[in-house]
Amino acid sequence: MMRKLMVLMVIFIGLVSCKKEAPKKVTLQEDIAFLASDSLAGRETGTPQEIMAAEYLKQRMENLGLLPKGNMGTYFQTFTFKPRTDPHSEAEFTTSDGSITGTNVIGYVDNKAETTIVIGAHYDHLGMGGEGSLYAGEAIHNGADDNASGVAVMLKLAEKLKDSIPENNYLFMAFSGEEMGLLGSNYFCKNPTIDLTTVDYMINLDMVGRLREDKTLSISGTGTAPIWNQVLNANNPGFKLVLSESGVGPSDHTSFYLQNIPALHFFTGQHEDYHKPSDDYDKLNYAGMEMITNYIFAIISELKDDAKLTFRTTKNESEEVPRFKVGLGVMPDYLFDGKGMRIDGVTESRPAAVAGLQKGDVVVQLGDSTVIDMMSYMRALSVFEEGDTAKVVVNRKGKEVEAKVVF
Repeated sequence: MMRKLMVLMVIFIGLVSCKKEAPKKVTLQEDIAFLASDSLAGRETGTPQEIMAAEYLKQRMENLGLLPKGNMGTYFQTFTFKPRTDPHSEAEFTTSDGSITGTNVIGYVDNKAETTIVIGAHYDHLGMGGEGSLYAGEAIHNGADDNASGVAVMLKLAEKLKDSIPENNYLFMAFSGEEMGLLGSNYFCKNPTIDLTTVDYMINLDMVGRLREDKTLSISGTGTAPIWNQVLNANNPGFKLVLSESGVGPSDHTSFYLQNIPALHFFTGQHEDYHKPSDDYDKLNYAGMEMITNYIFAIISELKDDAKLTFRTTKNESEEVPRFKVGLGVMPDYLFDGKGMRIDGVTESRPAAVAGLQKGDVVVQLGDSTVIDMMSYMRALSVFEEGDTAKVVVNRKGKEVEAKVVF
């Protein structure tokens, strides 16, 4: 472990000391290994370790030739907030009044164009765990997929776009405070460092590091501009696309959609390491990230001569989600497009685990309700209360298996 950390520090020191020399090519693996290293302690918003990550990203942007587009000629845009839950104000990264300072990192390519494309990814994560963690205990949550992967792809796109496709300007943003409620992107959209009316569209990269063997790629926000479906399908190099129209979701593209800006969110799916300490850099699909990088580059190239995209509002799917009093204790496979709700992970000691449900099971019935998709599963679950018992039927490798769950 010490040898790995030494290598990462050499990369960082090299970036700092070689500003005037030809910048060293940094790989996706190197960016993610640094951001997801134990030395950054999970990059929780406002901590010294998040500031270390921000300094690294600033240096990467500078060496790529991006212009500073934060506040006062810097790459940084800071914002201060009081967390919605008590973070124990005696923590070292809070001020005397309990507030926390987050730091967006922003770089810019000025091609003197009329339109700007925003490409963003959040770089904060959960630190040692706490609220939002799915791990019972305190440990470093390195957040390799969530979301060092998105940041690394953003930086790779900056490298590719810097001296090509001059029909647009490009704003590259590493957001802070996403895990606490899209705080960094929301602050930027209300305090922009560019004229938002020039923004053609926004691309959000959040959890793009676990492309599966079947190459399933989720893209949300396809209803925010009429042309998205056509362009996404025409340039598809072989992904199994799962497209969703809604511009509202639990990631930073939502902040831009709410400013009437067409926005897409790229996502390779949740997994059993989501929001756990086990989300490490050696588990990622780097070839998959290269494929996603090239796909987005092709999309931008396809649109370079088009007029500014027409914004459209979409249905807010989150408003239709039922409220729950209980849970099964499973991680749904949000990319599953078959009949039912596929389980992508089971939490120990929760109802599903006690009932013997397994990863890969497809729930086709819960109680008296047939489950055909995610929404019908949530509706079925919403009727139960703590202490209730329910029959659950799953498809397990082609065979129906019945079990009883106690909530």
